[in-house]
Amino acid sequence: MARYTGPKARISRRFNEPILGESKALQKKNYPPGQHGKGKKRKQSEYAIQLAEKQKAKYIYGILERQFENIFDKATRKKGVTGEVLLQMLESRLDNTAYRLGIAPTRRAARQLVVHKHITVNGEVVNIPSVSLRPGDIVGVREKSKSLETITNSLSIQSAKKYNWLEWDGHEMVGKLINLPLRQDIPENINEQLIVELYSK
Repeated sequence: MARYTGPKARISRRFNEPILGESKALQKKNYPPGQHGKGKKRKQSEYAIQLAEKQKAKYIYGILERQFENIFDKATRKKGVTGEVLLQMLESRLDNTAYRLGIAPTRRAARQLVVHKHITVNGEVVNIPSVSLRPGDIVGVREKSKSLETITNSLSIQSAKKYNWLEWDGHEMVGKLINLPLRQDIPENINEQLIVELYSK
């Protein structure tokens, strides 16, 4: 199963954002990790800035390098603005959609629920987190899994109502991808244009 398994706090400190979830380390040490973290900040090159933006997007969505390259390649072949299409494709992944619906508290947890066959798509159990959803697809919790503490706790805290491209039925525990989100609706702090520029070199 391809996923990042390293230290989460280190990644958050690198980008000075709670990328992999809230971290107390970010509050206590608001400077980059490593022995030179507290030192004078060097001016970053254009390439370094673009690369950092791509790395940040990868960590946010829990995707490794080859997967990300494949998604970007597909995004360049689709109609529309490449950067926006890229983010739409990342957002429409099954693990991300399960997280947005509130079924899981984090994308990592959503990925695990999918792999362990707790999630259904259009009534069928799917255990591949990278499955790309289309508008109209129904994502639900498997009948046997509806009482899982992880899921019930997450649903009591999170709500899909804050995302206008999703619809959630709390009684049936099913959600619907109404349409692909517009760029202004995606809350992630990502400058997708920098990623496009990086791959254009």
